[in-house]
Amino acid sequence: MFNNNSVLITGGTGSFGKKFVATILNNYPQVRRLVIFSRDEMKQFEMAQEFSPQDYPQLRYFIGDVRDKDRLLKAMRDIDIVIHAAALKHVPIAEYNPFECIKTNVLGAQNVIDACLETNVQKVVALSTDKAAAPINLYGATKLCSDKLFVAANNMKGKRDIKFSVVRYGNVFCSRGSVVPFFLKKKAEGSIPITDKRMTRFNITLKDGVQLVLDALDKMWGGEIFVPKIPSYKILDVAKAVAPECSIEYVGIRPGEKIHEEMITETDSLNSVEFVDYYVILPSMPQWNVDKFMQTFNGRMCKQGESYNSGENEQWLTVEELASLVNTEYLAYQ
Repeated sequence: MFNNNSVLITGGTGSFGKKFVATILNNYPQVRRLVIFSRDEMKQFEMAQEFSPQDYPQLRYFIGDVRDKDRLLKAMRDIDIVIHAAALKHVPIAEYNPFECIKTNVLGAQNVIDACLETNVQKVVALSTDKAAAPINLYGATKLCSDKLFVAANNMKGKRDIKFSVVRYGNVFCSRGSVVPFFLKKKAEGSIPITDKRMTRFNITLKDGVQLVLDALDKMWGGEIFVPKIPSYKILDVAKAVAPECSIEYVGIRPGEKIHEEMITETDSLNSVEFVDYYVILPSMPQWNVDKFMQTFNGRMCKQGESYNSGENEQWLTVEELASLVNTEYLAYQ
């Protein structure tokens, strides 16, 4: 898939980007070029200490912002595959600075699409979030807009040999800004702040998030939103796994926060297909034969009224499993 191809990843110095780059370098040593596109020169400098262009001559570090289409066009010269991972994703900060979030997550997404259409890119996968399903906060709303833009981009390609798809998944365990590092910091204070004892979330490891993108690149027909079947956890169980000896302080739900997250709503299910390990939300404007798509990957249409949310999930992580993940996944981020 990647051997002899050139790949660009926006937001390439983030948690996902670093894991994706390591995976490609380890598993596809014949990748022709791997471009890390991001706006933070310090993060690029730090990442280059771990992944040096001297050791990996395929690597290129490219300073740029998805808000800048001209810079994207320069970066995408001779690129075959684009992974769009750049985003402003902190919910309270997005609520306080709404248009800054829009400029990156919506206008930046359109810039990526336009740059891909104007160059020779062949496959594009954009990363989404469970907060894009029935969004109640600005971050989720901008990612829903982004999802719609990437799906609709397939309608604009004309005769170009290019496909756009989206992957949507839940919280990445132990990633920067997530709950586990926060709880570990609070552990030293003897008290863990919990917004609401009923709260649940979907969970995915960084490794599985990268694998989902690789699977999407392999299976995409263009216009799909891929949704993995992943476990949920209770926020109280995470607190017990991280700091069982600490007291719990209930602080109330933050602005724009849900009790349970959804990845497929009841309305989405009317246009979604279920497979063994994942779902696909189909493009709203038909682009290919759905029956053939289902037969190819052995799927079935979802039932009316089905939804996929973290509170009604069939898979749950136990306190012991969460504690094990803390020991393995947190170390990966240090």
